[in-house]
Amino acid sequence: MGDNLPSPKDVVSLYQRSEIQMIRLYHPSTEALQALRGSNLLVSLGVSNGDLKQLSSSQDAANSWYVAPAMNNIYNALLSIGLDRVKVTTAVPSNVLGRSYPPSAGAFTPEVAGYMKEIATFLFHTGAHLMINVYPYFAYVSDPTHISLDYALFKSKGPVVVDGSLKYYNLFDAMVDAFNAALEKIDAADVLVAISESGWPSAGNEPCTSIANAQTYNMNLINHVTKGGTPRRPEHLMDTFMFAMFNEDLKPAGVEQSFGFFHPDMKPVYPLF
Repeated sequence: MGDNLPSPKDVVSLYQRSEIQMIRLYHPSTEALQALRGSNLLVSLGVSNGDLKQLSSSQDAANSWYVAPAMNNIYNALLSIGLDRVKVTTAVPSNVLGRSYPPSAGAFTPEVAGYMKEIATFLFHTGAHLMINVYPYFAYVSDPTHISLDYALFKSKGPVVVDGSLKYYNLFDAMVDAFNAALEKIDAADVLVAISESGWPSAGNEPCTSIANAQTYNMNLINHVTKGGTPRRPEHLMDTFMFAMFNEDLKPAGVEQSFGFFHPDMKPVYPLF
């Protein structure tokens, strides 16, 4: 959401120079998809919320929450043209959890538990992962009295939370495992998660936001997810999308404009890639 961003072709070149292998698009863009042709980048392509009702309307199962029927229709459409290796999933924010502390208490709110079970059933049968948005930054700034900055930035020297036999050294793992616990409670323990968004803004809410904090969080995040999983799923290396490639001047003023790793002129906000 910016009026000064580089062209899709230049962005794809920036990804390649930076050796970033995966890109997430939030909605179909013909220009972006054309620029990606032949790039060998792995692409996650989003469907706008406003399109879900239309995509699901041909099924009797469609109701006031259209995600699962739309996923099924998209999946069938891909199968019909031989794209059976493409996975279909959805991304969910942390507010679908009614409880998340300690992590083992994680549970979906009653309003969405039924829908999440329907989605989890689809994901299990198709072998896709559930994508979750995980932002320790927002958890930290909402409760800095009880959450330390070191815990949010992967800098704690010892365990901060002990949940049964599991020890948590960082808030990211605790938030992810709250989702894993919630999936277990709806009999979906075999559904694995991927990270659809995570990041830390470099400005807009000082001193919580700074270039140093953003660089620390994102570098530690990369190191963490490439080496292991969470205490609850230690063997599962999670595909992780980091938010966001560019600062966005058309978003609301403050932190929302400052999650980018690059300025719109493609110069880095701080060294990362």
